[in-house]
Amino acid sequence: MDQLKALKYFVKVVETGSFSKAAKLFCVPPSSLSRRVADLEKSLGATLLTRSTRVLKLTEIGAEYYQQVSKILAQLEDCNESVLGYQSEPMGKLHISSMVGFGERILLPLLDEFSTLYPKIVLDIDLSDELSVLSRDDADLAIRGGIAPNERVIAIRLMDNKFIAAASPDYLQRMGTPTKAQQLAEHKGLYFRTPTGPTPWLCEIEGKWHDLSAPQAAISNNGPWLLEKALQGQGIVMLPRWALQPYLQRQELQELHITPALTISANAELAIYLLYQKQRYHIPKIKVMVDFLLARIRDKQ
Repeated sequence: MDQLKALKYFVKVVETGSFSKAAKLFCVPPSSLSRRVADLEKSLGATLLTRSTRVLKLTEIGAEYYQQVSKILAQLEDCNESVLGYQSEPMGKLHISSMVGFGERILLPLLDEFSTLYPKIVLDIDLSDELSVLSRDDADLAIRGGIAPNERVIAIRLMDNKFIAAASPDYLQRMGTPTKAQQLAEHKGLYFRTPTGPTPWLCEIEGKWHDLSAPQAAISNNGPWLLEKALQGQGIVMLPRWALQPYLQRQELQELHITPALTISANAELAIYLLYQKQRYHIPKIKVMVDFLLARIRDKQ
């Protein structure tokens, strides 16, 4: 039995949920693929899949085996790609997952230049504010804000991600300009919703952290919509400085200087990080993108 091929068949059957769909991907008859998986089960002395005319399910031991085998196959593919691609021309599909706001304002405007430099790389860009796990989401690179993740990946600090409070001149004329954190209770807040909930407005008073968020006027995970609300004078918004900077420069919004200083987290290491798996840096398409982003984005600061 070709165990490696059997393992690939088994993993693809689980991922597609069908022997016939997996067989099409490998261009083999479903019966041949089914025999390979059956031979694998026989060699292990365990049932990995329960089959019926309508349902295909992993057994308990099958689920555990799938988790282990899929990681091994992914590592093997990375190793093969690293060797084959060593000192070769960067090419192939490059999947990048990025936060929406950062992607739209900073990442995407840079990619035309990158594509000119590396025309054989096909860019596959996914903009999402959902929490990302590289091994799960099949992304070569991920760009996320927050603190450096605990997962086993390389996390390079791209730029600061400090949140600041701002409001339109019209709003401040009507509602007054708050200078003390305690005054925020008399104002209206426009809140960005992260995967863990709306960002709070925190400040440190006498060594203790307090949530002094203003009453909520609107909540969304769509930054442009919140910005439009702020421009219309509907409340105070807290977003990263890089997102607010064009509006501050045009004086459409005014930065608020509040004491004690507001933040969205007690952790001082908030930043935007470029994430990738350590062993994949030597793949040419990934290496050139990492180096390109570090050079271009750090130059902008």
